[in-house]
Amino acid sequence: MAAIDYFERKLDDKKRLTIPSELRAEFASGVVVTRGFKKYLHLYPKKIWEEEVEPALKGSILDEATADINVQFRMGKIESPLDAKQGRVLLEQHLLDYAGIERDLVAVKAGQYWRLTAKAKSS
Repeated sequence: MAAIDYFERKLDDKKRLTIPSELRAEFASGVVVTRGFKKYLHLYPKKIWEEEVEPALKGSILDEATADINVQFRMGKIESPLDAKQGRVLLEQHLLDYAGIERDLVAVKAGQYWRLTAKAKSS
C-alpha cells in the first residue's frame, strides 16, 4: 500500500476534520494544530510536537527570532486527542480564519507534519 502524502476533505458542520483511516495510527498520541509560517495551518502528531518542535522552540529568552517563532506557533495552538470512533479533530474558528479555510481543505505531508490550506475554488 502506498503512503498517503496528500488528501482533501470537507469539514463537517461542527468544523471537524476527519483524518483518513490509513493515517490515524500516526496521530494516536494526539493532535497539535498551529498557525503556519504563512496563511496555512500545521497539523502535527502530538508525539512529533513534543519530540521535535518543542526542543526546537527553546533558546535564549533574549533572542528575538526565538521569541517570534514561539509566538507564531503558540498563538492559537490547540492540542486534542483524535476522536477514536471517527478519527476527527476540531479545528477552532480562529485557526480557520487565519488560514482562510471555510469548509474545503487540502492536506499535504511536509516532512513530519501536515500543511492544511484552503482548497482553491474552481472557476
